[in-house]
Amino acid sequence: MASVRKRTWTAPSGETKTAWMVDYADSRGDRQRKHFPTKKAADAFRISVEGQLQTGIYRPDASKLTMQKAAESFLERCKGRHARDERMTRKMLVVYTGHVNNHILHRERGVAAWKLSQLTAKAVGEFRDRLRTAGVSVPTTRKILSTLHGIIEHAVSQDWIATNAAQGVRVIGSRSEGSKKVVPPPKEAMRALLANAADDDLRLKLIFAASTGARAGEQWAAKWDDVDFDKSELNIRARVDAYGEEGAPKSAAGVRTVPLSDQLMSALKAWKLRSKFSKPSDLIFPNKQGRHTSHDNLVKRRFLPLFAGLGLERFNWHGLRHFAISCWIEAGMSPKTVQTFAGHASLQVTMDRYGHLFPSDSHKRAMDQIAKGLFS
Repeated sequence: MASVRKRTWTAPSGETKTAWMVDYADSRGDRQRKHFPTKKAADAFRISVEGQLQTGIYRPDASKLTMQKAAESFLERCKGRHARDERMTRKMLVVYTGHVNNHILHRERGVAAWKLSQLTAKAVGEFRDRLRTAGVSVPTTRKILSTLHGIIEHAVSQDWIATNAAQGVRVIGSRSEGSKKVVPPPKEAMRALLANAADDDLRLKLIFAASTGARAGEQWAAKWDDVDFDKSELNIRARVDAYGEEGAPKSAAGVRTVPLSDQLMSALKAWKLRSKFSKPSDLIFPNKQGRHTSHDNLVKRRFLPLFAGLGLERFNWHGLRHFAISCWIEAGMSPKTVQTFAGHASLQVTMDRYGHLFPSDSHKRAMDQIAKGLFS
């Protein structure tokens, strides 16, 4: 238990000074002392620290360490994980660093000077509100708070603080906000793009994306040994990020097998015969040096120029994935099959985004499957 006692001493100037000292042993058994100018303040601290010790949430470093220290330690850990290839891509590291430097440690609206002991749900909520007031969008604010949650979780793992104050703090969007319903490109637009493609290389890339539903990073990471030419299947097992670093797909469900049409199989066989990179370990769609295709360059220099003069409403490369999934739905595939081929983490994700494209009887079956998984 903590005790309060009065302490009197003589300063070097000869002046007699008085303070009230709280003396206690922390959760590790180490003796701690803290001085206060009044007995009232000392008693208030004693009551607080005794309550924290009794409930097991007291951490001696919480009143000493700042959020800046915790954030810097978090980023160092992320750098170590990236170096050891522990599910930390370079892109993730860059994103975390941006959130920390541009928002969490921002001089005016950030939380750099906070002591860990000051972390409360209310304080985190006020930080959220400052972000929104500064014009930060709802999705970006959510991502920043997710990074803040990770920083505090790191502090918990270091035994600097007992609980994560960011847990459960929500960012509320507008009433109209919700999962966006996907509007896939029309078939007429796809035909026009394919007809306008300058060469067989680009045309095959478009057909591959619009048939397999592979995400861009998955397509550029695909190798020839991912294609089963006997079974006409594509095994999606990896993705590549904007920095050319390969890793696992977006989620566990992202590792999947997608059937390929005879037309696409014939095109791939012909492409393999023409390609300088046709070994099993070679990329299907490499750049001229045999390395990963730069997605941004391809989109800017080759994909978007296809729309010039066609009078079509432009859509991004990810629209090719939406097109593939909409074709699967139109062909009568069940929601569960679409989920599997799309690599969605749950059937709920599939229905949230593409449910309006399914016929009504498929809606009923999908809802039954979701309910069975959740409530039975």
